[in-house]
Amino acid sequence: MGMMKEFKEFAMRGSLVDTAVAFVMGAAFGKIVSAFVDGIVMPVVGLLTSGQDFSQLKYILKEATIEKSEVAVMYGSFLTVVLDFIIVAFAVFIVIKALNASKKKEAEAPATPSNEEKLLMEIRDTLKK
Repeated sequence: MGMMKEFKEFAMRGSLVDTAVAFVMGAAFGKIVSAFVDGIVMPVVGLLTSGQDFSQLKYILKEATIEKSEVAVMYGSFLTVVLDFIIVAFAVFIVIKALNASKKKEAEAPATPSNEEKLLMEIRDTLKK
């Protein structure tokens, strides 16, 4: 039973739970970004590139025959995924930068003593007299 208790303590540790929540939220954010890129950004890019569906752009290496399908480099879908990655990476950068700035402000702010500390300081000062 000791192993189960140890596992429960490990699983309920704050950083692990925070990481799990961040992972789930990151996956959902990735889906939102993909929908944004596929549904909004790429149609505009396609309009700018002579009205083609950008995700269908490809370089055909070998044409299809009756027996075999075509061999093609699908560079449009690759560029769409790269754009997804860049947007997600930038969003993560902004979040990390904000967290670091918040931690820096917390570190710079002087800690105000608690009521107990104030009382102890008064007692100390009184005893010094």
